[in-house]
Amino acid sequence: MSKFLKGTMILLAAGLFTRVLGFINRIVIARFIGEEGVGLYMMAFPTLMLVITITQIGLPVAISKCVAEADAVGDRQKIKKILVVSLSITILLSFIFTPGLILLAPYLTKTLFTDPRIYYPLVAITPIIPIVAVSAVLRGYFQGKQNMKPFAISQMIEQVVRIFLIALLAKAFLPYGIEYAAAGVMFASILGELISLLYMFAMFKLKKKFKVRRNFFKVVKSGKDAFNELMRVALPSLGSRLIGNISWFLEPIIVANSLALAGVTASLATKQYGLLTGFALPLMMLPSFVTNSLSTALVPAISEANIKRNSLLVEHRLQQALRFSLLAGGLSVIILYVFADPLMTLMYGSKNGSQFVKLMAPFFLLQYYQGPLQAALQAMDLARAAMINSLIGAIVKLAVIFALASQPEFGINGAALGIVTSMLLVTLLHFATILKKIPFTIYVSEYVKFAAVTIVAGVFGFWCFDHFFSNQILILRLIICIISTSLLYVLLLIMTKLLKKSDLQMIPIINKFI
Repeated sequence: MSKFLKGTMILLAAGLFTRVLGFINRIVIARFIGEEGVGLYMMAFPTLMLVITITQIGLPVAISKCVAEADAVGDRQKIKKILVVSLSITILLSFIFTPGLILLAPYLTKTLFTDPRIYYPLVAITPIIPIVAVSAVLRGYFQGKQNMKPFAISQMIEQVVRIFLIALLAKAFLPYGIEYAAAGVMFASILGELISLLYMFAMFKLKKKFKVRRNFFKVVKSGKDAFNELMRVALPSLGSRLIGNISWFLEPIIVANSLALAGVTASLATKQYGLLTGFALPLMMLPSFVTNSLSTALVPAISEANIKRNSLLVEHRLQQALRFSLLAGGLSVIILYVFADPLMTLMYGSKNGSQFVKLMAPFFLLQYYQGPLQAALQAMDLARAAMINSLIGAIVKLAVIFALASQPEFGINGAALGIVTSMLLVTLLHFATILKKIPFTIYVSEYVKFAAVTIVAGVFGFWCFDHFFSNQILILRLIICIISTSLLYVLLLIMTKLLKKSDLQMIPIINKFI
């Protein structure tokens, strides 16, 4: 098995485990602080992510790409320069932006947001910035070496720590007010990220074959070439992420103010935004652990093939990633659309928000494509094109949200439609950019067969839930119907040869039986 596929499988297994734990976290959060508390959490979070993106300046992808290329030719000294320069940049920026965000928090909550309670979770999460910055450098190093285990395990450790602390801190701070409970949830994230960083640092100390601290400042002074190489990839990559995060930062502000124009109170707007972004969207993003794993492994794999000018291998690896994304995404869309109401009821104690899942789920197939396509663009030095595509999508999203959410007949559904519109547009633009760069075959017959399989499995899912096991308790009925629908979906994929024996052999447990 190639490094690409092996790394992908490790990340897939860890991603599945992490997402399950992440969902447990979200369920705990929802049960303790409710829809309004989740709304405060989700309104503060984009501001933090914007600052983290500026602090990282696109380095994780650049480190992964540059380390992969240096490792391919055995240049250990260059790898050390890349690490030293990256750490210097991120640590310096962290010390600037962490206190900066704390000082600006009162102004942001007073002038931009309609709910002043956002101040408390925003300030509580700020100390996570330097921790995430250093973690990003180590993650980029391991990804460049195509060693996905340390990052994968660190993610699992982080979620386990969070799961113990969130309930504890949310419960402890809840008597003081919902805003303090949301701040407690944020602080639990800091501790989880810190333990994760300590594990990755320990693994880095064990695996590296050079001393980073030796002549550190001398290496920094002589690292101009490494700095320039990193910036060639990092700055366009930063552009794409910055556009996405500025858009995300503006999103809750525009949603809150648009809903105010539609006659919705600040408290209700916070609650509705919490339902959309804290309840419905995480459920739809659950399958993205597949595409995230593929994307993470894809950057160094395509970089390696691209530097050797092997366009056939580039296409082959991208085709693999897109096919896995499509097959995994198809099943998730079926389950989310068909079982939206019982899933929301089971996890959050109410089916509130299921209307967003039903509205957005069918369009999320292209969202699952977006990650691998963007990773391929970055690996082929097309990060600038990806940035432009993201900018177009961000502008369209905010315009659609403002146009629709400010109308009483659309309300918060206008925000959902804006997110979907942007998602579809960016994915199609990424794909068009790829087609200009490499020869790429589109197998129309496979997409037709996939559409037929998805429809048949979806119809069966509706029929199963309506007619079978109606006398069983909800959780048992839901599990039986999801398993039945999933088995039918996989069986139809095998019958139509969309899922091949060679695909199944890549899965560690299943390959023992084939």
